Amino acid sequence: MPLRFPTTAETKDYKFNHTMLRVKDPKASLHFYTEILGMDLIDEHDGGDFKLFFLAYANSPSANPVRSQREAILELTWNKGTENDSNFKYHNGNDEPQGFGHTCISVPDLEEACARFEKLGVEFKKRPQDGKMKTIAFIYDPDKYWVEIIPQKK
Repeated sequence: MPLRFPTTAETKDYKFNHTMLRVKDPKASLHFYTEILGMDLIDEHDGGDFKLFFLAYANSPSANPVRSQREAILELTWNKGTENDSNFKYHNGNDEPQGFGHTCISVPDLEEACARFEKLGVEFKKRPQDGKMKTIAFIYDPDKYWVEIIPQKK
């Protein structure tokens, strides 16, 4: 049985909405998240010297067209100009000092997804056959953030 803490009256309707990652090159990141991982760009916001991109899966049970009412959104934040600096990079959270770890995508067939990633030239941190954990993979996004790939339970 899953561990469950009591919900308060004040928090009973709270939902996890999104996670934000800073990206160096929006073209490369949008290509990765839309073309490689199949997410949809659901909203954009231009803040002048930065731009926000909101991505989610259209087939999600919470695919509400109103961004604030959805769950499981990825926000990519681009500070304009970073794409032109060859020395610029964001800390991925896994290099020292460690902090942020990874995002995760579940797929119907792990082997099929990994074969597709391989064919598309995606860089792997860990393939399913590497190490002890044979039922997960880790790939890198363009900023070297780790994306865990797990099989969906049947």
